[in-house]
Amino acid sequence: MTAPIPPIRVGLGYDTHRLGNGGPLRIGGIYIDCPLHCIGHSDADVLLHAVTDAILGSIAEQDIGRLFPDNAEENHDRNSADFLHEAIRRLRDHGMEIANMDCVILAERPKMAAHIDAMKTAISEITGTSTDRIGIKAKTGEGTGPIGHGEAIAARVVVLVYKT
Repeated sequence: MTAPIPPIRVGLGYDTHRLGNGGPLRIGGIYIDCPLHCIGHSDADVLLHAVTDAILGSIAEQDIGRLFPDNAEENHDRNSADFLHEAIRRLRDHGMEIANMDCVILAERPKMAAHIDAMKTAISEITGTSTDRIGIKAKTGEGTGPIGHGEAIAARVVVLVYKT
């Protein structure tokens, strides 16, 4: 027997992508003009992927990789907003909405601070969640590991959802 859904639930999302030469970089639903891009099958938007997985996790659904496999041709260069739209559709099918989300971008380069407000707006427009419920922070790798050496970007997201 399945336990009833509690009135609130939490989801955790994580994603990482290697960086390659040539821009632009797509992250948080926006394009950043820089000489780098994330390497991936879709548009490799590391933040939208983590948000999508956090939402899917909050409702105990499959992860982004199983819903949108990287070996499926229809997902090649696909806009990650499509993935997030599907996660939101599934969330609402469960009768739930986002209470808030907290996002951390881990990147040595490019610097993210100037782009955070635009990312919040983009995520708000995709999810229908007010920007005052979306927190985004950026951290560096302090020179350690692939992130700290500027070879990769990662994102971590926690989302709180509630029954409507």
